[in-house]
Amino acid sequence: MKTDLFDFDLPESAIALRPAEPREAARLLLVRPEAAAPFTDRTIADLPDLLQPGDALVFNDTKVIPAQLEGVRQREGAPDARIGATLHMRLDASRWNAFVRGARKLQPGDRIRFGHRNTSCLLGALDATVEQKAQSGEVTLAFDLSGAALDEALHAGGRIPLPPYISGKRAVDEQDRSDYQTIYAREDGAVAAPTAGLHFTPELMARLEAAGIERHFVTLHVGAGTFLPVKADETSEHVMHSERGTLTAQTADALNAVRERGGRIVAVGTTSLRLLESAAGEDGRLAAWSGATDIFITPGYRFRVIDALMTNFHLPRSTLFMLVSAFSGLDRMQAAYHHAIESGYRFYSYGDSSLLFRNDDP
Repeated sequence: MKTDLFDFDLPESAIALRPAEPREAARLLLVRPEAAAPFTDRTIADLPDLLQPGDALVFNDTKVIPAQLEGVRQREGAPDARIGATLHMRLDASRWNAFVRGARKLQPGDRIRFGHRNTSCLLGALDATVEQKAQSGEVTLAFDLSGAALDEALHAGGRIPLPPYISGKRAVDEQDRSDYQTIYAREDGAVAAPTAGLHFTPELMARLEAAGIERHFVTLHVGAGTFLPVKADETSEHVMHSERGTLTAQTADALNAVRERGGRIVAVGTTSLRLLESAAGEDGRLAAWSGATDIFITPGYRFRVIDALMTNFHLPRSTLFMLVSAFSGLDRMQAAYHHAIESGYRFYSYGDSSLLFRNDDP
């Protein structure tokens, strides 16, 4: 399909730079699959009334780490050079793939000193070796620290990597460390938040439970690739980024049981959806799954598991707008986004949300 089909005009004023306060006060656009059905303006706080007893919400419990690093490249016989790195996929206890600002200055074997500028002081030191460099500029970094020690150093010296459409307009501050994290975040490894989940509060969770709506958790470590634009003219030419995740056997069995008794599976965020669709068999049954997924969902995809999707409003020409267009229909989502813009909805990571119901014939 032509990438241009997924374009739309979005005013700069629609981009949210801070979340709603309280979180569940954000707006929620209800989009039903019927073309003639009106769009309904609600709030996140209404969610328990929009779902049914026996439905199951599936949350992504990944935790955003301070994955944005500033450092100095050191190479024998060459002057030092400053670079910036955003870690986006952990390979093992000490190695990460990273997108690097200034990657042209690097070559395999280079040493990078992160976390401190005073080379005579090792407090806060975080050093790495450039292991390899791809033509795209992606770099594999092998850190001197490993496991928990590396995690501790990242938390001490790294910054939360806010999306460029926020960080380009204001400085990242201490408030973002809590704002850009879900209340149920548990598994370290994401460099971008599963933003649909940012709207949930303990009070809303309690009300959902009282309404008979189940909650289950999966893990997909969201990478910085989620912000990469689609540059190809045809969707078939786009190379999708890969992200690592896990679905436990216990959660798979619980979700299969929900469907068997007539409940609906509601993904909280495109990351939960992508993981479950990656783990599902052709018959829609789920089983324990762990690994990397580069699933790229565009119109024509047949959804196996997800009945409804709660998701924020996405960028024009993005893989995520392509995904929601596959879920609810391209014309329907273009109309929904037009309604949202005209009605003053706030877009992107800190913005408002939508509740989409699957269109089986989009």
